[in-house]
Amino acid sequence: MVQNLRVRPDLLYVASGWSTLVTDVRGRLAGSGPQGFFARNTRVLAVEEVRLDGREPLAFSTANVRGHAQLSYADIGDGEVLPARAAYLRTQHFVGEGLRTQWTLISYAPDPVSTRMTVRLAADFADTSETTDSGQRRQFAGVDTAWDAGARELRLTYRHPGLDRAVVLRVVAPVPVQHADGTLTMDLTVPPRGQIRVDLLVEPVIDGQHLHAPPATFAEPGDAASRARADLVREFTRLRSSALDVAAAWRRAVDDLAVLPLGEPPGPAAPIAGLPAYQEVFGRDTLTASWQALLAGPTMLRDSLRLNAEHVGRRFDPWRDEEPGKPLHEARRGPVSALGLDPFNDYYGDWATAPDFLVFLGQYFAWTGDLRTVRDLLPTARRVLAWIEEHADLDRDGFLEYRRRSASGLKNQGWKDSDTAIVDEHGRVVENPIATSELQAYWYAALRHGAAVFAATGDPVRAARLLAGATRLRRRFQRAYWIPEHGNYAMALGPDKRQVRSVNSNDGHLLCTGIVPARVARTVARRLFAPDMFSGWGIRTLSADHPAYNPFSYHRGSVWPVEAGTIGLGLARYGCWDQLHRLAEATFAAAALFEGHRLPEVLSGLPRDPAHPHPGVYPQACSPQAWSASAIVALVQALLAFRPAAPLRTIVVDPHLPDWLPELTLEGVQVGRATFDLTVRRRRHGRTSVRTRGDHVTVIRRPPVQATFARLSRTHR
Repeated sequence: MVQNLRVRPDLLYVASGWSTLVTDVRGRLAGSGPQGFFARNTRVLAVEEVRLDGREPLAFSTANVRGHAQLSYADIGDGEVLPARAAYLRTQHFVGEGLRTQWTLISYAPDPVSTRMTVRLAADFADTSETTDSGQRRQFAGVDTAWDAGARELRLTYRHPGLDRAVVLRVVAPVPVQHADGTLTMDLTVPPRGQIRVDLLVEPVIDGQHLHAPPATFAEPGDAASRARADLVREFTRLRSSALDVAAAWRRAVDDLAVLPLGEPPGPAAPIAGLPAYQEVFGRDTLTASWQALLAGPTMLRDSLRLNAEHVGRRFDPWRDEEPGKPLHEARRGPVSALGLDPFNDYYGDWATAPDFLVFLGQYFAWTGDLRTVRDLLPTARRVLAWIEEHADLDRDGFLEYRRRSASGLKNQGWKDSDTAIVDEHGRVVENPIATSELQAYWYAALRHGAAVFAATGDPVRAARLLAGATRLRRRFQRAYWIPEHGNYAMALGPDKRQVRSVNSNDGHLLCTGIVPARVARTVARRLFAPDMFSGWGIRTLSADHPAYNPFSYHRGSVWPVEAGTIGLGLARYGCWDQLHRLAEATFAAAALFEGHRLPEVLSGLPRDPAHPHPGVYPQACSPQAWSASAIVALVQALLAFRPAAPLRTIVVDPHLPDWLPELTLEGVQVGRATFDLTVRRRRHGRTSVRTRGDHVTVIRRPPVQATFARLSRTHR
């Protein structure tokens, strides 16, 4: 049986906030590929090579501990030969704003053990993007070395005239330390059956800011990212179930989400997109993951909204695709972006984040009833709404269409943002401007959720106008995008306003937003689960029958776990329970194949059959990935058809558990000011019981409105 597979099996990595440590599987930093310690997307330590008496210790175990420290043991003496000289080296890495490497030499010998320890250190100040398999150095300069014997500090300073980057490497040891040619030397003597410890503090200096190494303990250090982690661990809902894969996948998901906060004010709990490639502010990813994870807790979404509000565009800047009121797509802090070699220091080339902001602000209010935060964010909501209304519909035809302005920006600026993601039915890449289907659906949902926000904050006139606009958009969209003979929607409208008739996963997003009329919803759901679209592990981004299909591409036939969360909520909205159960089973089964039940960023589109016992993975997939983790939470919410109404202290549910999930208990669910446990059990013939315990909350059992209409439509056909 194939299971416990690792993504990027040649690497180990741990992270905190803006900092990441990437080593090989033996815990070494050899300076190759993506290995290194990165701060602010800059590799400030590329080599950390340890020798004892000139010999590399033989590693025999490595592990990540509590999400932020890496542990490895190495044999440096022969414990099987008498008289014994058994000694072992324990290496621990503690990641915070800086890095602490702690070496502990442990002896089990009856006599003292002496050894010479050398540590070779080097830094190249490469950008994260320059250390990938396909990356090339776009900026390069020499490194100055300065050794302060009294302070036992080695300072490496990057000589690039356009950058202020350095790193201070400080040794804490009970013996003298010498330095020559980038190598530290210490003569250590371990007492009989005793130990001796040496610490290396790696402290980056970025644009004049000295980033300190964390303390040598597993206790949470005091930086913002670590405090946010601790808060999320305390907040997140726990799930218990006899369905062990579901329980394990949930536990892994919330554990991953809890270690991914960026620590960036004013929203420190907002997560990064994923490791090791996307440690940055990432607008739509941050918002989407936080929204999908609401059943686990609301703090992440609150902080994601705050962080995105801080980065809304203020001027017209074609190089950055920036416009006033347009939300940020991503913000990197590495040398390449700082030097302006790409526009990603603050880049706005995305059309999805703007409607997402309005949708998720409405969702946040529904879950929390937190009017104070909503009012604080209302000015941003107005600016974002103004950008959509004034600038996002380029030709004023009533649809949102994107067009890249930056020569180095992203060609595609919807949810599928790779250059070849949008292809016509003949396999040809569609040129800008493009009006993708999911953007219209997001805009529809934004109008409706925005209306709820403005109504709750005392602006009923604007709320009514937005609702009327949503109704008109829904009718207009159905006429322009629906392909009745195929039972699905066009992927996009191209620059000539003709339908791009490629069968793809966007239809699941349409179901989630409610833009699909109930009378055709089940037809759309069935098309998504036809053999060319449903791989058995999830919904393919592009039909396997399409001329451009490639199961290992980024968006042309791969399977994204994040879509399982979004599509699952859409299936529940229309009462498509059979399809939801198939999708949930596929997702939890896929999670069970990976180490720790951790879903990677992208699965391949290979079919689930005897020839393919494993789904395969996109070669450059991140793992962990925030919105792959949040998809697990969203799927559980979908199975419960859980809808909060925090201002009314009420939840509305319509649980439909499959036979492989006979019961589950959610401990510590938060809706408004109420915190409670929710237990759901599957009875005979699929009926369910629902019980709450804790703070009082009214429970209403009722199908979603669209599910009722879809059932009636099917009955009367």
